[in-house]
Amino acid sequence: MAVCEEKKQDTRIQRIASSIRVVPDFPKKGIMFQDITTLLLEPKAFKDTVDLFVEQYTGRGISVVAGVEARGFIFGPPIALAIGAKFVPLRKPRKLPGEVISENYILEYGSDCLEMHVGAVQPGERALVVDDLIATGGTLCAAISLLERAGAEVLECACVIELPELKGRGRLNGKPLYVLVESH
Repeated sequence: MAVCEEKKQDTRIQRIASSIRVVPDFPKKGIMFQDITTLLLEPKAFKDTVDLFVEQYTGRGISVVAGVEARGFIFGPPIALAIGAKFVPLRKPRKLPGEVISENYILEYGSDCLEMHVGAVQPGERALVVDDLIATGGTLCAAISLLERAGAEVLECACVIELPELKGRGRLNGKPLYVLVESH
């Protein structure tokens, strides 16, 4: 795990980076899976992760934190609570009861779909999208699209890990991306 240059002095970033396990050939051959479950086993690293995001987003007027299933559900709710925003889950198909809007997207190893409840986000609300990792950017693009279709203004995306060689940041149509660590 590499640490973003401006964050090298923060020992919290080092703790987070060292707590992430890399699993080769998961979920299929050739993928180097970045496993944050080991980070969750380290209470100090987990707290550091949430604290860094809260520091980044406090006072920014964010009213919606949208978490991408499933690992965005781990980081999104504590961030939302700490900054006084609501949490909106963005889920896989047929997981949300009631009326939903959907967005299909391409992953580095297949395709998928995200859904959000109709009415969960109101026009003009300021949103943050949270996930554990950005690779090709497909998932975050789908999340941004869902929120913008509902009338929200997506201010930024936040991920624990970035895989810069897959150039997902460049697919976000200029939306800012805040990342704690880079994996190479």
